[in-house]
Amino acid sequence: MSFIVKGKTLKIPYDNIDTDVIIPARYLVHTEPEVLAKHAMEPLIPNFYEKAREGVILITGRNFGMGSSREQAAIALKAAGVKAIIAESFARIFYRNAINNGLPVLMIPQILKLVNDGDEVEINLNEGKVIIRGEVELKTQKLSEKVLEILKCGGLIPYLRKVLGIER
Repeated sequence: MSFIVKGKTLKIPYDNIDTDVIIPARYLVHTEPEVLAKHAMEPLIPNFYEKAREGVILITGRNFGMGSSREQAAIALKAAGVKAIIAESFARIFYRNAINNGLPVLMIPQILKLVNDGDEVEINLNEGKVIIRGEVELKTQKLSEKVLEILKCGGLIPYLRKVLGIER
């Protein structure tokens, strides 16, 4: 069964967006994803939550998620309505935090040159294929079966509950 993510793009054409921009430290006293979501990307795009809440594919540059290892960065973006992130590259710890929280992340060099804000995008995570505007097909590295299963379950904790047979 294919794992497909569809949505319109929200393009943030910058490199080196750090976790302090993704979710500012002053909001880390909150643990509720809904509260974090309202402050995602606030220093860079004050109305980000309004733009993302219907569900978007975030398109951005190199080294996305650099800085501290705060897990809340991925949580805030996902709760705000980000369905997936396609970046030219990711900070490794953010990349893993995103997967662990059920947020698909893909790397495509030069993605900022290939996608416009508001483009319709379809991502086939099983095949590592991205279709832009129904016409441009890009390949990316396929995710491992284990990563796909974690994403399908909604994150690492739900995946472990499933594997261990723990009911919630």
